[in-house]
Amino acid sequence: MIHLGIDHHKKYSHVVAMKDSGEIVWDGRLDSDRDAFEELKRSLPAGEPIQSVLEAGRNWGTLYDALEELGLNPKLANPLKMRLIAETFTKTDKIDATTHAIILKAGLTPLVHVPPKEARDQKNLLRQRIWLVKLQTMLKNRIHNVIDRNHLKPPERTDLFGGHGRAWMNGLNLREPDGKLLRAHMELLDTLHAHIRQAEKWIDETLKENPYTPILMSLPGIGKLLAAIIALEIDTIDRFSSPAKLCVYSGLANSTYSSGGKTSHGGLMPACNHFMRYAFIEAAWTAIRVSPYFDAFFKRLKHRKGAQDAAGAVGRKLCEITWHCLKQRRDYREKPYQFRPGRLGATLA
Repeated sequence: MIHLGIDHHKKYSHVVAMKDSGEIVWDGRLDSDRDAFEELKRSLPAGEPIQSVLEAGRNWGTLYDALEELGLNPKLANPLKMRLIAETFTKTDKIDATTHAIILKAGLTPLVHVPPKEARDQKNLLRQRIWLVKLQTMLKNRIHNVIDRNHLKPPERTDLFGGHGRAWMNGLNLREPDGKLLRAHMELLDTLHAHIRQAEKWIDETLKENPYTPILMSLPGIGKLLAAIIALEIDTIDRFSSPAKLCVYSGLANSTYSSGGKTSHGGLMPACNHFMRYAFIEAAWTAIRVSPYFDAFFKRLKHRKGAQDAAGAVGRKLCEITWHCLKQRRDYREKPYQFRPGRLGATLA
């Protein structure tokens, strides 16, 4: 077999082709496009099976799909774990490609799950909506800043961006340039609202057949959009052997340091799927309000750990229950909260 180690960049890639014996049969730089790799395939020894590897990065998808179409059996490597395995003081494209080929030949490549192209396209729709909402939040903060620096007090018990709040802002006569800025911000906010609504329509049309979505929406705090995020990021629940594995992937497990008989726990793990963490933490705050089970669970932890940590624990509990519901293909069923001493949680709902 021939093992292709690929150090992938946007415009070019450095490739090392290595046989099982360790002999390098090709070493060089080529363009990061399908035609270049098709030509490379023709130049390799005929009849030999080929597998290839590249690291996950910002633009891995295009090359990965091209390698798959060419029958080069691509694998996607975890860049963080690759760095832990093979970090050196001398780093070049050739060294990186050679290292990839050697580790691939040994069968030690730390792999990243690659969902189907259709699922990756659907993720892009959801991430577009998340990005638009972040822009909307930034813009609302700028509008609040304009109001505050003019020492104005909005009407009480009024959503500043609802009907009454917008009417109040439209009637303001601010000094320039703040008057121009406020009008420009409000026009941009209307444009963002339109784009968010359009993105939500696209998401509804695309994800209406996903089997996980209705199960996820049965859980407290998880609405249509959060269910779509979780369903697409999980892809298939069968790749997680336990609830703990799903919690680690979602970034809802605490880091642990244990040495010399002493164990300490830190904050949430930084290397994770940040979209999953966002979805479960957002869902947690809503679940606390609408579910007696999660309200009791939250209150028991709040006085000891604080509200933020308690909400994180609610998010983890939601994640664990999600695993059980998706594994069993059943909706969530609320049960009374029963505290069991010695456990973080309570009986499974």
